Amino acid sequence: MDHLVSPSLLAADFGNLGKSIKLVNESKADWLHLDIMDGVFVPNISFGFPVMEYVRKLSEKPLDVHLMIIDPDRYITRFRDAGAAILTVQYEACTHLQRTVTEIRNLGMKAGVAVNPHTPVSLLKNTLPFIDMVLIMTVNPGFGGQKFILESYNKITELRDMIDRGAYNVLIEVDGGIDTGNAEALIRSGVNVLVAGNSVFGSEDPVLTIKRLKTLH
Repeated sequence: MDHLVSPSLLAADFGNLGKSIKLVNESKADWLHLDIMDGVFVPNISFGFPVMEYVRKLSEKPLDVHLMIIDPDRYITRFRDAGAAILTVQYEACTHLQRTVTEIRNLGMKAGVAVNPHTPVSLLKNTLPFIDMVLIMTVNPGFGGQKFILESYNKITELRDMIDRGAYNVLIEVDGGIDTGNAEALIRSGVNVLVAGNSVFGSEDPVLTIKRLKTLH
């Protein structure tokens, strides 16, 4: 399959959110990525349900929602109702991960699991049959604009091998420091979904940047 591009709204101009969503609608982007932070699991707070519901009304792209929060089970149904098409939870935040991802799927969403830079992807071996995507964080979660962690390539390669050996229908998504300079190497390493924030919304022409990310091989 061709790789997907999911621009991260966290890097958009929140003073003109409608304009940012409109340009994503008009671009070759496949999804729109939303980072939900609670100030506890990560040292930052982003936005909650009212903003997400506003985004859903304007977005023509499926909402790719990443929960960087503790105890995500409390809110799974709320995020479904707020418009999430893909709901990703943090491995480190889930006590009963299989139960959590099963509930996400039962509610009609795609289920993803994110791993922080220090978390080995080998820990996901027994979870792969129950999920649709793994999000490898290529920076420490919490803030945009960080430098890509080069060790991430080894994790991607290892995870790609695990997925292929088990013949699982699981996408690999990466988030953190992604731009046109490293996207091609990431795709060659086995990545299916590129999340890009600052490199898109900080560029002079976000629509063109998305097109470039989308057409790399």
